[in-house]
Amino acid sequence: MVMERAKRAGAAIQIAQQPIKQPKRADLVAEEIKRLITEKDLKPGDKLPREVELQQLFSVSKSTTREALKSLEVQGLIKVTTGPSGGGTIVEVPLARTLQLLQNYLFFKDVTIDDIYTVRQLLEPELAAGAVPHLTDDDFTALEANIACCDEPAAAHANRDIVRQRQEDVNFHDILAAANPNPFLRFTCELINEMIRQLIEFRNDTPQAEHERFGRANVKIHKAITEAARARDADKVRELMVIHMTEAPRYVKRMKGKLRGRLILDSEIRKRASGRGD
Repeated sequence: MVMERAKRAGAAIQIAQQPIKQPKRADLVAEEIKRLITEKDLKPGDKLPREVELQQLFSVSKSTTREALKSLEVQGLIKVTTGPSGGGTIVEVPLARTLQLLQNYLFFKDVTIDDIYTVRQLLEPELAAGAVPHLTDDDFTALEANIACCDEPAAAHANRDIVRQRQEDVNFHDILAAANPNPFLRFTCELINEMIRQLIEFRNDTPQAEHERFGRANVKIHKAITEAARARDADKVRELMVIHMTEAPRYVKRMKGKLRGRLILDSEIRKRASGRGD
């Protein structure tokens, strides 16, 4: 017993003697810049003080300041430009960057398509119902254009374009999400939609007929949801979305869809952002 206590005491002393790792100066500056953003209530489009001003404000070197700004840029909080009028500009963190960070976490978890659709079944009906009073004429035009795109004859598309057509189905849900006034619900559903677009894949030997069957089912239910939304019938929209979210995973599994366990690359985020023109 005495020997055991002595060992524990020795181990405690050894731990206490280990040096505490100090954060890098650039990390400390990045934290201070975050405080500055918060205290000044800076919004996307607002500029940070110039590099030289940040150096003077925090009494650090140019290299430390640039390293701190680069860290914040990697986090998606700012965009850094060079030149006389350059510096850091506040930006809204892109959804694709958020998904990348989430997927870094989920990469080590056993997430399945069923897991994703279980959450969709809970959230998507409320998202759609909550959007109904806020949908504008432009929103309905966008919903109908999306349906028309997905309703094009599949025979006119190569197989890879059919898959893209199925991904376009998800954009219907993004249009509804954008109209919902609840920012957290909207963000969560948009994030799930982005996961579906980027991470669900289908085997090459999946029959084209299965893609077509799934496409027709999506078009049919999307038309019904749009019609109910035009009538401002939120309860009907909720009911139809429950049906939709229950049927969709059955089609995905029948098409041998699976969730890719992979890390999303920066190059993919840049390519997607470039494709949107933002």
